[in-house]
Amino acid sequence: MCRPLGRAKDLKSRLGILLHKPELGHKAGSSSKLQLGSRRRDSSREVLEWRESFDQLLKSKSGVNAFHTFLKTEFSEENLDFWLACEDFKKTRSKTKLASKANRIFEEFVQSEAPREVNIDHETREITRKNLSGATSACFNEAQAKTRTLMEKDSYPRFLKSASYQDMTKQAAGRGTGKRPHT
Repeated sequence: MCRPLGRAKDLKSRLGILLHKPELGHKAGSSSKLQLGSRRRDSSREVLEWRESFDQLLKSKSGVNAFHTFLKTEFSEENLDFWLACEDFKKTRSKTKLASKANRIFEEFVQSEAPREVNIDHETREITRKNLSGATSACFNEAQAKTRTLMEKDSYPRFLKSASYQDMTKQAAGRGTGKRPHT
């Protein structure tokens, strides 16, 4: 069931964020490059390694930050946020905390019409819902894997082609040779 009013409100809220945070949006008359404050801190090799595999990107804190910033421009950061929440969830040792965290993650990302609903099929959603009754650190594995595959096959290639990542690789290549890249 579609809730157009809720979706419109969510979109309006997301667009409002862009209007108030110019580093996430586009400045009038400028290129579509993202302004990433951590660019200087990224090692040249690390930035270049992100294109080797999606795993390399996810292993890098600055890579995850750059990818997250990119996903915000596409209004799809909930996929990465869900994946990260699942990674954090797997580290939970307390049974009590495990159950409460599982419910929070499910309500925020997995259930139908969740505020930050991830794009997974009905069957995976149902399996995940059933897994909550006996919450273990593996209860989101299937949903997390589907979301990861979606990011790897869809968003990650666009990230690699994005002006922001291309700019970072040019800067990294320039640092590697000791020369400044042309701007």
